[in-house]
Amino acid sequence: STWTCTLGKMEVTLLVYDLSQGLARTMSMAMVGKQFDGIWHTAIVVHGREWFFGGGIQSAVPGTTQYGHPVQRVPLGRTHIPREVMEEFLEEISPRFTFETYHVLSNNCNNFSNELAVFLTGGGIPQHILDLPKEALSTPLGAMISQMLAPRTNQGGMGATPFQPASAQTTSPNP
Repeated sequence: STWTCTLGKMEVTLLVYDLSQGLARTMSMAMVGKQFDGIWHTAIVVHGREWFFGGGIQSAVPGTTQYGHPVQRVPLGRTHIPREVMEEFLEEISPRFTFETYHVLSNNCNNFSNELAVFLTGGGIPQHILDLPKEALSTPLGAMISQMLAPRTNQGGMGATPFQPASAQTTSPNP
């Protein structure tokens, strides 16, 4: 398996997707006067699932979301934190990562991935990914369109399972 557990430590991997599908790399200089290699969407793979913020905290089988194939897999380290404890953490932070709280510039999938990475490994995701919105806003066009982008929302992943806090889950008898 690509996602492994070694000596009680679970691998934590950052998946990086380019939402522009290569257009940012080829067109950004001409369009905004600054080179951008991609428009990044990130997710954390741990405990056999891909965890991301898309209209709420979501999880899916790694590599099966609507974001396509990751352009990069970044090993972030290993964690001793069991899935149950991680899910308690996700329950705690879930009010800050909802459809309503999503903001393309300041509360997005990369902020979620960073927070989960810090919880699991003590270290965050690469800074250049977190800095992309600020870099984009530093361009004349970025400053002009920031108000237009602000209300943009991030929809959930096809085939993804919305995170359900344990306190919200109900059990029903099997037929």
